[in-house]
Amino acid sequence: MKRIRIMATLVIANMLMATPTSRASLNLLRRSPKPKYFSSSSCHFRPSTFRKSYPCPIWSSSFSFCLPPPRSTTSTSLSSSSFRPFSSPPSMSSAAAAAVESVVSDETLSSNPLLQDFDFPPFDSVDASHVRPGIRALLQHLEAELEELEKSVEPTWPKLVEPLEKIVDRLTVVWGMINHLKAVKDTPELRAAIEDVQPEKVKFQLRLGQSKPIYNAFKAIRESPDWSSLSEARQRLVEAQIKEAVLIGIALDDEKREEFNKIEQELEKLSHKFSENVLDATKKFEKLITDKKEIEGLPPSALGLFAQAAVSKGHENATAENGPWIITLDAPSYLPVMQHAKNRALREEVYRAYLSRASSGDLDNTAIIDQILKLRLEKAKLLGYNNYAEVSMAMKMATVEKAAELLEKLRSASWDAAVQDMEDLKSFAKNQGAAESDSMTHWDTTFWSERLRESKYDINEEELRPYFSLPKVMDGLFSLAKTLFGIDIEPADGLAPVWNNDVRFYRVKDSSGNPIAYFYFDPYSRPSEKRGGAWMDEVVSRSRVMAQKGSSVRLPVAHMVCNQTPPVGDKPSLMTFREVETVFHEFGHALQHMLTKQDEGLVAGIRNIEWDAVELPSQFMENWCYHRDTLMSIAKHYETGETLPEEVYKKLLAARTFRAGSFSLRQLKFASVDLELHTKYVPGGPESIYDVDQRVSVKTQVIPPLPEDRFLCSFSHIFAGGYAAGYYSYKWAEVLSADAFSAFEDAGLDDIKAVKETGQRFRNTILALGGGKAPLKVFVEFRGREPSPEPLLRHNGLLAASASA
Repeated sequence: MKRIRIMATLVIANMLMATPTSRASLNLLRRSPKPKYFSSSSCHFRPSTFRKSYPCPIWSSSFSFCLPPPRSTTSTSLSSSSFRPFSSPPSMSSAAAAAVESVVSDETLSSNPLLQDFDFPPFDSVDASHVRPGIRALLQHLEAELEELEKSVEPTWPKLVEPLEKIVDRLTVVWGMINHLKAVKDTPELRAAIEDVQPEKVKFQLRLGQSKPIYNAFKAIRESPDWSSLSEARQRLVEAQIKEAVLIGIALDDEKREEFNKIEQELEKLSHKFSENVLDATKKFEKLITDKKEIEGLPPSALGLFAQAAVSKGHENATAENGPWIITLDAPSYLPVMQHAKNRALREEVYRAYLSRASSGDLDNTAIIDQILKLRLEKAKLLGYNNYAEVSMAMKMATVEKAAELLEKLRSASWDAAVQDMEDLKSFAKNQGAAESDSMTHWDTTFWSERLRESKYDINEEELRPYFSLPKVMDGLFSLAKTLFGIDIEPADGLAPVWNNDVRFYRVKDSSGNPIAYFYFDPYSRPSEKRGGAWMDEVVSRSRVMAQKGSSVRLPVAHMVCNQTPPVGDKPSLMTFREVETVFHEFGHALQHMLTKQDEGLVAGIRNIEWDAVELPSQFMENWCYHRDTLMSIAKHYETGETLPEEVYKKLLAARTFRAGSFSLRQLKFASVDLELHTKYVPGGPESIYDVDQRVSVKTQVIPPLPEDRFLCSFSHIFAGGYAAGYYSYKWAEVLSADAFSAFEDAGLDDIKAVKETGQRFRNTILALGGGKAPLKVFVEFRGREPSPEPLLRHNGLLAASASA
């Protein structure tokens, strides 16, 4: 996880380049639609039960809300999950308490929702006007606590780790709140406010990360006679803090450390600007269509979405049948055009617009990328590394050499299959009389792939949508979680404030009925305010230190955010199979956060897990989308209740390896260009970033990219997220996840007893141990041996190609 943002954010790597982020421990401080359609038993939506905030006129005129009165502390639903980050702990010093009192004495500050005690973050109350005063007061408060800690620190857990975790946690929760709102409810005012206080936040992060008294105390713990008696989780925590401190420049002399800090400030600023440019460029493109001939081939679901977009832009009489229609670059709009539009000129226009996002005018990210790469290289040199990839790998399982070796092995296994995929596509298009069969290019491949898939497997993705309604998918997902991990998930809408009425809130219970976690689910695309892609965020982690009086541990809370097709008209959200996989993926991340049994907050859940292992649970969960009983449990026609026909399931299973070589090569291209830019590219040298992209593409793309291809300008994973010199992690973790799933295959997927037993072992190792044990050790504890790439190649139908390679 990277040192870019404060939240530990995890994303699925889909063809639309979702936007990710981050790392944990001290890295936490350096990281960078109608709900009424939830009609199934586990998805009852009760808008009237939402806990809303009360008017508070001294606040911003645009969002005049404030917190509700305190509720009874006898509520069983919150008995062990309440968190009040600003309740002064009993051990708070008088100096720190005085500082708190001084910064909140002002009436405006005292009513600022960012500084209030709360059970769950007041997402419905926070406004841009709260950000500047709230964050500045928070930082002043934390600065006083840090000074007090440095004066009194001792190399013991109560005198070092516990007060440090409280400081880290408060900033994590509050900054996470506003950062999350920026991602899901973006406004110019919120952006400007965050931009103003961001340098102050980064300054404090650096101050904390470079604290010599804290660093020396951690080293003293490691060197003490008691070191061997510490638990493995505590040892991992200490080792991580020491290594992180070195990577944030603590060992540098004053002059070099000042230079390092300036680089960190600038990198944070640049990554935010990069992300904003991508969002703005995506929002900027709108194509109004009035002639139905131009959209021939597009399915009713897409036309309904396009008409809905037109209505939102002032075309009040727009309908799916008669238009007008508005096409955007948001995923639910872009993908149907590329898959189904017979109008080749339209496909080309939309493709070129998508691949050139944020590459021109005021939104051009080219110079930002160059500056990011330049600063990352300077940072690496300051720390004594040859390149930034070595810095990135310092906190991962792999080394630069091992990552490159894996990518080349997978590339060799995928290349011939991808070449054959293209030949099959051209041949099929030629048989269909397509004029472009001899000049097949980028805006043709997705369209003809869909036609070939329909022909070969008799599967039409659009015809499958009615079988994948969101309520049924969630029912099936929760039922699977109960089978595998012995947990129950129930709606808890109204318990926590939300940022949009479509957001759901859930409670997770153990087999005894006790709450063990909570999570938010924000499913639908909102292109005007929400960034693209899909991701999982932590809201708070499991923690013994942060437990409230009367409970032994604070329970974890997570976000799950997707950008799937929203409900259209009187229909629920009908999902593509890819959207189903995405939900399963993000839920896998959430499970590792929520089902952790680590009580040490700085290594609980996804915290302190090496970034190239963190995708294991998410990619593992995707495998269950192809498991017969699981798929049949979610594939119910939303109108008739009819289960997906058996022959269609078999076709879906057969189609799983369709164009597997091409899809594998695509991910390998992203990973390879990322590694190349962070190892061999010389900023300001003879090659441009686009030259590097073209060069890497020779070995990773069957059809060379267009000379004007600017996909790097929207490659948020590595320039605004946590995957810089780490995109290979998707493939690295895919090896782990496929092998983990093969344990269930070995046990027998039709043997429910064996599945449950294997699921419990998976829960007790992969999901429970968090960052408290090295991921390779965790994997061996679950699987009984080290990982093998064979299951991944087998699942992808590439095993024979690999053997011949």
